[in-house]
Amino acid sequence: MRFAALTSQALLAATSLLSCVSATPAQPRAGNVQERALEYVIKPKMFIISMFAPEAAVWWGIQEFNLLARNITVSGFSPLFPDAHCTVDGEVCQLVTGESEINAAVTISSLLQSRRFDLTTTYFMIAGIAGISPEVATLGSVTFARYAVQIPANFSTGYVPQGATQPDQYPADIYGTEVFEVNQALQHLATGFARSATLNDSSAAITYRANYASASAYAAGAAAPSVVECDVATSDVYYSGTILSTAFANYTSLVTNGSGVYCTTAQEDNATLEALLRGAVTGLVDFARIIVMRTASDFDRPYPGEAATTNLFWADQGGFGPAIQNIYRAGVKVVDGILGEWNSTFAHGVNATNYVGDIFGTLGGTPDFGPGSRFGDNPVLAKREAMAGMKGRKMRKRGVVVRVGRDL
Repeated sequence: MRFAALTSQALLAATSLLSCVSATPAQPRAGNVQERALEYVIKPKMFIISMFAPEAAVWWGIQEFNLLARNITVSGFSPLFPDAHCTVDGEVCQLVTGESEINAAVTISSLLQSRRFDLTTTYFMIAGIAGISPEVATLGSVTFARYAVQIPANFSTGYVPQGATQPDQYPADIYGTEVFEVNQALQHLATGFARSATLNDSSAAITYRANYASASAYAAGAAAPSVVECDVATSDVYYSGTILSTAFANYTSLVTNGSGVYCTTAQEDNATLEALLRGAVTGLVDFARIIVMRTASDFDRPYPGEAATTNLFWADQGGFGPAIQNIYRAGVKVVDGILGEWNSTFAHGVNATNYVGDIFGTLGGTPDFGPGSRFGDNPVLAKREAMAGMKGRKMRKRGVVVRVGRDL
Protein backbone atom coordinates (compact mmCIF):
# COMPACT_ATOMS: atom_id res chain seq x y z
CA MET A 1 0.00 0.00 0.00
CA ARG A 2 1.33 3.39 -0.93
CA PHE A 3 -0.41 6.42 0.59
CA ALA A 4 0.14 10.50 2.00
CA ALA A 5 -1.10 13.97 3.01
CA LEU A 6 -0.32 16.14 0.02
CA THR A 7 -3.15 16.41 -2.49
CA SER A 8 -3.20 17.30 -6.15
CA GLN A 9 -5.68 20.13 -5.62
CA ALA A 10 -2.73 22.50 -5.18
CA LEU A 11 -1.62 21.63 -8.69
CA LEU A 12 -4.95 21.34 -10.42
CA ALA A 13 -6.83 24.65 -10.76
CA ALA A 14 -10.57 24.71 -10.23
CA THR A 15 -11.42 25.10 -13.90
CA SER A 16 -13.61 22.01 -13.83
CA LEU A 17 -16.05 23.99 -11.68
CA LEU A 18 -16.73 26.23 -14.65
CA SER A 19 -17.29 23.31 -16.98
CA CYS A 20 -19.88 21.41 -15.00
CA VAL A 21 -22.77 23.71 -15.96
CA SER A 22 -23.12 21.80 -19.23
CA ALA A 23 -26.15 19.53 -19.35
CA THR A 24 -24.59 17.42 -22.08
CA PRO A 25 -21.18 15.76 -22.31
CA ALA A 26 -18.42 18.19 -23.18
CA GLN A 27 -17.68 18.34 -26.90
CA PRO A 28 -14.18 18.53 -28.41
CA ARG A 29 -12.88 21.94 -29.39
CA ALA A 30 -12.69 21.59 -33.15
CA GLY A 31 -9.61 23.72 -33.73
CA ASN A 32 -7.61 22.03 -31.00
CA VAL A 33 -8.41 18.53 -32.21
CA GLN A 34 -7.76 19.43 -35.87
CA GLU A 35 -4.33 20.81 -35.01
CA ARG A 36 -3.52 17.71 -33.00
CA ALA A 37 -4.65 15.46 -35.87
CA LEU A 38 -2.24 17.20 -38.23
CA GLU A 39 0.72 17.01 -35.88
CA TYR A 40 0.41 13.77 -33.93
CA VAL A 41 3.08 11.14 -34.27
CA ILE A 42 1.37 8.28 -32.44
CA LYS A 43 -2.31 7.41 -31.93
CA PRO A 44 -2.31 4.61 -29.32
CA LYS A 45 -5.14 2.19 -28.85
CA MET A 46 -3.93 1.40 -25.31
CA PHE A 47 -1.94 3.53 -22.88
CA ILE A 48 -0.61 1.77 -19.76
CA ILE A 49 -0.10 4.07 -16.76
CA SER A 50 2.58 2.83 -14.35
CA MET A 51 3.53 4.70 -11.18
CA PHE A 52 7.07 3.59 -10.34
CA ALA A 53 9.92 1.51 -11.73
CA PRO A 54 8.90 -2.07 -10.76
CA GLU A 55 5.37 -1.55 -12.11
CA ALA A 56 6.83 -0.29 -15.38
CA ALA A 57 9.60 -2.84 -15.85
CA VAL A 58 7.27 -5.85 -15.61
CA TRP A 59 5.99 -4.86 -19.08
CA TRP A 60 9.44 -4.80 -20.66
CA GLY A 61 10.90 -7.81 -22.44
CA ILE A 62 7.58 -9.63 -22.68
CA GLN A 63 6.73 -11.82 -25.67
CA GLU A 64 3.45 -10.13 -26.60
CA PHE A 65 4.83 -6.71 -27.62
CA ASN A 66 7.89 -4.49 -27.24
CA LEU A 67 7.12 -1.28 -25.39
CA LEU A 68 10.71 -0.06 -25.72
CA ALA A 69 10.66 0.01 -29.53
CA ARG A 70 9.88 3.74 -29.55
CA ASN A 71 10.86 6.04 -26.70
CA ILE A 72 9.51 9.58 -26.81
CA THR A 73 10.68 12.26 -24.41
CA VAL A 74 7.72 14.35 -23.23
CA SER A 75 8.20 17.79 -21.72
CA GLY A 76 6.79 17.89 -18.19
CA PHE A 77 7.26 14.20 -17.41
CA SER A 78 9.09 13.22 -14.23
CA PRO A 79 12.87 13.74 -14.43
CA LEU A 80 13.17 10.11 -13.30
CA PHE A 81 10.86 8.86 -16.07
CA PRO A 82 11.11 11.37 -18.93
CA ASP A 83 9.94 9.09 -21.76
CA ALA A 84 6.77 7.53 -23.03
CA HIS A 85 7.43 4.02 -24.34
CA CYS A 86 5.56 2.64 -27.35
CA THR A 87 5.46 -0.33 -29.67
CA VAL A 88 6.83 0.22 -33.14
CA ASP A 89 3.31 0.56 -34.59
CA GLY A 90 2.26 2.88 -31.76
CA GLU A 91 -0.75 0.77 -30.81
CA VAL A 92 0.37 0.29 -27.19
CA CYS A 93 2.19 2.89 -25.09
CA GLN A 94 3.26 3.27 -21.48
CA LEU A 95 4.30 6.10 -19.17
CA VAL A 96 5.53 6.22 -15.58
CA THR A 97 4.01 9.02 -13.52
CA GLY A 98 6.30 8.86 -10.51
CA GLU A 99 4.78 8.17 -7.11
CA SER A 100 2.26 10.41 -5.31
CA GLU A 101 -0.63 12.56 -6.43
CA ILE A 102 1.43 15.56 -7.47
CA ASN A 103 3.62 13.51 -9.82
CA ALA A 104 0.59 11.79 -11.30
CA ALA A 105 -1.28 15.03 -11.92
CA VAL A 106 1.66 16.77 -13.60
CA THR A 107 2.70 13.79 -15.73
CA ILE A 108 -0.79 13.08 -17.08
CA SER A 109 -1.42 16.78 -17.72
CA SER A 110 1.87 16.96 -19.61
CA LEU A 111 0.91 13.96 -21.73
CA LEU A 112 -2.39 15.57 -22.66
CA GLN A 113 -0.64 18.74 -23.81
CA SER A 114 1.99 16.93 -25.87
CA ARG A 115 1.69 17.33 -29.63
CA ARG A 116 3.30 13.94 -30.09
CA PHE A 117 0.08 12.00 -29.34
CA ASP A 118 -3.51 11.82 -30.50
CA LEU A 119 -5.37 10.33 -27.52
CA THR A 120 -8.94 10.89 -28.62
CA THR A 121 -9.70 7.17 -29.02
CA THR A 122 -7.14 5.77 -26.57
CA TYR A 123 -8.01 3.39 -23.73
CA PHE A 124 -6.09 4.17 -20.55
CA MET A 125 -5.29 1.48 -18.01
CA ILE A 126 -3.95 2.47 -14.61
CA ALA A 127 -1.89 -0.61 -13.72
CA GLY A 128 -0.25 -0.58 -10.31
CA ILE A 129 0.03 -2.29 -6.96
CA ALA A 130 -1.91 -1.37 -3.84
CA GLY A 131 -2.78 -2.39 -0.33
CA ILE A 132 -5.78 -4.68 0.06
CA SER A 133 -8.57 -5.17 2.56
CA PRO A 134 -8.75 -8.81 3.71
CA GLU A 135 -12.51 -8.37 3.89
CA VAL A 136 -12.63 -8.24 0.09
CA ALA A 137 -9.56 -9.95 -1.41
CA THR A 138 -6.05 -11.19 -0.69
CA LEU A 139 -2.39 -10.80 -1.55
CA GLY A 140 -1.72 -11.13 -5.27
CA SER A 141 -5.33 -10.47 -6.23
CA VAL A 142 -6.22 -8.26 -9.18
CA THR A 143 -8.87 -5.60 -8.70
CA PHE A 144 -10.83 -3.47 -11.16
CA ALA A 145 -12.52 -0.37 -9.75
CA ARG A 146 -15.71 1.43 -10.63
CA TYR A 147 -15.07 4.21 -8.10
CA ALA A 148 -11.89 6.01 -7.11
CA VAL A 149 -12.34 7.82 -3.79
CA GLN A 150 -10.13 10.59 -2.41
CA ILE A 151 -9.42 10.20 1.31
CA PRO A 152 -9.52 13.66 2.93
CA ALA A 153 -6.14 15.02 3.94
CA ASN A 154 -7.52 16.35 7.26
CA PHE A 155 -8.48 12.93 8.58
CA SER A 156 -7.15 12.33 12.06
CA THR A 157 -8.32 10.25 15.00
CA GLY A 158 -11.70 11.98 14.72
CA TYR A 159 -12.40 10.74 11.16
CA VAL A 160 -14.77 13.62 10.43
CA PRO A 161 -15.15 14.57 6.73
CA GLN A 162 -14.18 18.08 5.64
CA GLY A 163 -16.85 20.59 6.59
CA ALA A 164 -18.95 18.06 8.54
CA THR A 165 -19.37 17.69 12.29
CA GLN A 166 -20.06 13.95 12.48
CA PRO A 167 -18.21 10.97 10.95
CA ASP A 168 -21.30 9.83 9.02
CA GLN A 169 -22.10 13.22 7.49
CA TYR A 170 -21.34 13.86 3.84
CA PRO A 171 -18.49 16.36 3.32
CA ALA A 172 -19.77 19.91 3.18
CA ASP A 173 -16.62 21.26 1.53
CA ILE A 174 -16.46 19.67 -1.91
CA TYR A 175 -13.41 20.18 -4.14
CA GLY A 176 -14.46 18.06 -7.11
CA THR A 177 -11.91 15.25 -6.77
CA GLU A 178 -13.63 13.32 -3.97
CA VAL A 179 -15.08 10.63 -6.23
CA PHE A 180 -14.67 9.59 -9.85
CA GLU A 181 -16.79 6.93 -11.52
CA VAL A 182 -15.51 5.12 -14.60
CA ASN A 183 -17.30 3.08 -17.24
CA GLN A 184 -18.75 0.01 -15.52
CA ALA A 185 -19.37 -1.83 -18.80
CA LEU A 186 -15.68 -1.44 -19.66
CA GLN A 187 -14.80 -2.50 -16.11
CA HIS A 188 -16.76 -5.73 -16.60
CA LEU A 189 -15.09 -6.42 -19.95
CA ALA A 190 -11.62 -5.83 -18.49
CA THR A 191 -12.42 -8.09 -15.55
CA GLY A 192 -13.56 -10.83 -17.92
CA PHE A 193 -10.33 -10.63 -19.91
CA ALA A 194 -8.20 -10.70 -16.74
CA ARG A 195 -9.96 -13.78 -15.38
CA SER A 196 -8.35 -15.84 -18.12
CA ALA A 197 -4.92 -15.15 -16.58
CA THR A 198 -2.98 -17.55 -14.38
CA LEU A 199 -2.09 -15.43 -11.36
CA ASN A 200 1.27 -15.53 -9.62
CA ASP A 201 1.65 -16.34 -5.92
CA SER A 202 4.47 -16.95 -3.42
CA SER A 203 5.10 -19.30 -0.52
CA ALA A 204 5.55 -16.32 1.82
CA ALA A 205 2.17 -14.89 0.78
CA ILE A 206 0.48 -18.28 1.27
CA THR A 207 1.95 -18.54 4.77
CA TYR A 208 1.07 -14.99 5.75
CA ARG A 209 -2.51 -14.96 4.46
CA ALA A 210 -3.25 -18.19 6.35
CA ASN A 211 -3.18 -16.10 9.55
CA TYR A 212 -6.37 -14.36 8.44
CA ALA A 213 -8.36 -17.61 8.33
CA SER A 214 -9.13 -17.36 12.06
CA ALA A 215 -11.59 -14.49 11.43
CA SER A 216 -14.67 -15.17 9.31
CA ALA A 217 -14.73 -11.53 8.21
CA TYR A 218 -11.34 -12.10 6.58
CA ALA A 219 -12.23 -15.24 4.61
CA ALA A 220 -11.41 -13.47 1.34
CA GLY A 221 -8.01 -12.49 2.73
CA ALA A 222 -7.20 -16.11 3.57
CA ALA A 223 -8.16 -17.37 0.10
CA ALA A 224 -6.00 -17.68 -3.01
CA PRO A 225 -5.49 -14.70 -5.37
CA SER A 226 -8.41 -13.88 -7.63
CA VAL A 227 -9.78 -11.16 -9.90
CA VAL A 228 -12.25 -8.91 -8.08
CA GLU A 229 -14.36 -5.86 -8.87
CA CYS A 230 -14.00 -3.40 -5.98
CA ASP A 231 -12.98 0.19 -5.44
CA VAL A 232 -9.81 2.13 -4.75
CA ALA A 233 -9.05 4.85 -2.23
CA THR A 234 -6.44 7.50 -3.00
CA SER A 235 -4.23 9.27 -0.49
CA ASP A 236 -0.56 9.96 -0.01
CA VAL A 237 -0.84 8.80 3.61
CA TYR A 238 0.67 5.35 4.15
CA TYR A 239 -1.36 3.63 6.84
CA SER A 240 -2.07 0.27 8.44
CA GLY A 241 -4.55 -0.82 11.07
CA THR A 242 -8.10 -2.00 11.58
CA ILE A 243 -9.37 1.34 12.90
CA LEU A 244 -8.01 3.40 10.01
CA SER A 245 -8.97 0.88 7.35
CA THR A 246 -12.50 0.56 8.71
CA ALA A 247 -12.85 4.34 8.78
CA PHE A 248 -11.79 4.64 5.14
CA ALA A 249 -14.08 1.79 4.13
CA ASN A 250 -16.95 3.62 5.80
CA TYR A 251 -15.96 6.85 4.09
CA THR A 252 -15.89 5.14 0.69
CA SER A 253 -19.42 3.88 1.27
CA LEU A 254 -20.50 7.33 2.47
CA VAL A 255 -19.25 9.35 -0.51
CA THR A 256 -20.52 6.83 -3.08
CA ASN A 257 -23.97 6.78 -1.47
CA GLY A 258 -23.52 3.19 -0.36
CA SER A 259 -22.61 1.68 -3.72
CA GLY A 260 -18.80 1.71 -3.45
CA VAL A 261 -16.83 -1.22 -2.00
CA TYR A 262 -13.47 -0.18 -0.56
CA CYS A 263 -10.72 -2.71 -1.14
CA THR A 264 -7.47 -1.13 -2.34
CA THR A 265 -5.24 1.70 -1.15
CA ALA A 266 -3.22 3.69 -3.68
CA GLN A 267 -1.54 7.05 -4.05
CA GLU A 268 -2.18 8.39 -7.52
CA ASP A 269 -5.53 7.40 -9.00
CA ASN A 270 -7.72 10.42 -8.25
CA ALA A 271 -4.98 12.77 -9.43
CA THR A 272 -4.63 10.80 -12.66
CA LEU A 273 -8.39 10.77 -13.16
CA GLU A 274 -8.77 14.51 -12.51
CA ALA A 275 -6.12 15.27 -15.14
CA LEU A 276 -7.83 12.94 -17.63
CA LEU A 277 -11.21 14.49 -16.86
CA ARG A 278 -9.89 17.95 -17.65
CA GLY A 279 -8.55 16.58 -20.91
CA ALA A 280 -11.97 15.11 -21.64
CA VAL A 281 -13.57 18.54 -21.21
CA THR A 282 -11.59 19.79 -24.22
CA GLY A 283 -12.02 16.58 -26.22
CA LEU A 284 -8.43 15.37 -25.90
CA VAL A 285 -9.48 12.06 -24.33
CA ASP A 286 -12.62 9.99 -23.80
CA PHE A 287 -13.27 9.57 -20.07
CA ALA A 288 -15.38 6.47 -20.77
CA ARG A 289 -12.20 4.66 -21.92
CA ILE A 290 -10.46 4.37 -18.54
CA ILE A 291 -9.65 1.17 -16.63
CA VAL A 292 -8.40 1.26 -13.03
CA MET A 293 -6.54 -1.95 -12.20
CA ARG A 294 -4.68 -2.45 -8.92
CA THR A 295 -3.02 -5.65 -7.72
CA ALA A 296 -2.67 -6.47 -4.02
CA SER A 297 0.83 -6.24 -2.55
CA ASP A 298 0.05 -6.08 1.20
CA PHE A 299 -2.83 -6.07 3.68
CA ASP A 300 -4.18 -2.78 4.97
CA ARG A 301 -4.67 -4.21 8.47
CA PRO A 302 -3.15 -6.92 10.72
CA TYR A 303 -4.57 -10.38 11.25
CA PRO A 304 -6.22 -11.08 14.65
CA GLY A 305 -3.59 -10.94 17.38
CA GLU A 306 -0.96 -9.17 15.28
CA ALA A 307 0.12 -5.61 16.09
CA ALA A 308 -0.64 -3.02 13.42
CA THR A 309 2.99 -1.89 13.60
CA THR A 310 4.16 -5.43 12.82
CA ASN A 311 1.90 -5.58 9.76
CA LEU A 312 3.09 -2.15 8.68
CA PHE A 313 6.83 -2.31 9.33
CA TRP A 314 8.19 -5.80 9.81
CA ALA A 315 5.94 -8.58 8.53
CA ASP A 316 7.13 -10.55 5.50
CA GLN A 317 3.78 -10.57 3.72
CA GLY A 318 5.18 -11.95 0.48
CA GLY A 319 2.76 -10.06 -1.72
CA PHE A 320 4.98 -7.57 -3.52
CA GLY A 321 6.46 -9.99 -6.05
CA PRO A 322 3.15 -11.63 -7.03
CA ALA A 323 1.44 -8.22 -7.21
CA ILE A 324 4.05 -6.90 -9.65
CA GLN A 325 3.89 -10.08 -11.76
CA ASN A 326 0.10 -10.01 -11.83
CA ILE A 327 0.06 -6.48 -13.22
CA TYR A 328 1.50 -8.06 -16.36
CA ARG A 329 -0.29 -11.42 -16.22
CA ALA A 330 -3.76 -9.90 -15.85
CA GLY A 331 -3.03 -6.64 -17.64
CA VAL A 332 -1.74 -8.21 -20.82
CA LYS A 333 -5.00 -10.15 -21.13
CA VAL A 334 -6.84 -6.81 -21.05
CA VAL A 335 -4.53 -5.29 -23.66
CA ASP A 336 -4.82 -8.36 -25.91
CA GLY A 337 -8.59 -8.40 -25.49
CA ILE A 338 -9.02 -4.79 -26.50
CA LEU A 339 -6.65 -5.02 -29.46
CA GLY A 340 -8.13 -8.33 -30.59
CA GLU A 341 -11.68 -6.99 -30.56
CA TRP A 342 -10.83 -3.45 -31.65
CA ASN A 343 -12.89 -3.37 -34.83
CA SER A 344 -15.86 -5.27 -33.42
CA THR A 345 -16.16 -3.69 -29.97
CA PHE A 346 -13.64 -1.07 -28.92
CA ALA A 347 -12.90 1.26 -31.83
CA HIS A 348 -16.23 3.04 -31.52
CA GLY A 349 -16.15 2.96 -27.69
CA VAL A 350 -17.92 0.91 -25.04
CA ASN A 351 -21.29 2.42 -24.22
CA ALA A 352 -21.50 3.33 -20.54
CA THR A 353 -24.79 2.42 -18.89
CA ASN A 354 -23.78 4.06 -15.60
CA TYR A 355 -22.85 7.65 -14.81
CA VAL A 356 -19.25 8.45 -15.81
CA GLY A 357 -17.34 11.43 -14.44
CA ASP A 358 -16.72 13.42 -11.29
CA ILE A 359 -18.81 14.59 -8.36
CA PHE A 360 -19.76 17.85 -10.13
CA GLY A 361 -21.15 16.31 -13.30
CA THR A 362 -18.50 18.17 -15.31
CA LEU A 363 -18.89 15.97 -18.38
CA GLY A 364 -22.67 15.98 -18.26
CA GLY A 365 -25.18 13.61 -16.72
CA THR A 366 -26.28 13.29 -13.13
CA PRO A 367 -23.84 11.79 -10.60
CA ASP A 368 -25.24 8.77 -8.75
CA PHE A 369 -23.14 9.64 -5.71
CA GLY A 370 -22.56 12.77 -3.68
CA PRO A 371 -25.05 15.51 -2.87
CA GLY A 372 -26.59 15.01 -6.30
CA SER A 373 -29.95 16.69 -6.48
CA ARG A 374 -28.94 19.19 -3.84
CA PHE A 375 -26.87 20.79 -6.58
CA GLY A 376 -29.91 21.04 -8.84
CA ASP A 377 -29.29 21.54 -12.55
CA ASN A 378 -26.48 24.01 -11.98
CA PRO A 379 -23.94 22.77 -9.43
CA VAL A 380 -21.71 25.82 -9.92
CA LEU A 381 -24.53 28.19 -9.03
CA ALA A 382 -25.49 26.04 -6.04
CA LYS A 383 -21.89 26.11 -4.86
CA ARG A 384 -21.74 29.87 -5.24
CA GLU A 385 -24.96 30.27 -3.29
CA ALA A 386 -23.58 28.11 -0.50
CA MET A 387 -20.38 30.16 -0.46
CA ALA A 388 -22.39 33.37 -0.39
CA GLY A 389 -24.34 32.09 2.59
CA MET A 390 -21.15 31.19 4.44
CA LYS A 391 -19.63 34.61 3.73
CA GLY A 392 -22.75 36.36 4.89
CA ARG A 393 -22.82 34.43 8.17
CA LYS A 394 -19.16 35.20 8.84
CA MET A 395 -19.63 38.91 8.17
CA ARG A 396 -22.73 39.10 10.37
CA LYS A 397 -20.76 37.56 13.23
CA ARG A 398 -18.35 40.46 12.88
CA GLY A 399 -21.18 42.97 13.03
CA VAL A 400 -20.87 43.93 9.37
CA VAL A 401 -23.96 44.17 7.18
CA VAL A 402 -23.21 42.92 3.69
CA ARG A 403 -25.11 42.03 0.53
CA VAL A 404 -23.61 39.04 -1.30
CA GLY A 405 -24.66 38.65 -4.92
CA ARG A 406 -24.51 35.66 -7.21
CA ASP A 407 -21.45 37.04 -8.95
CA LEU A 408 -19.30 35.90 -6.01
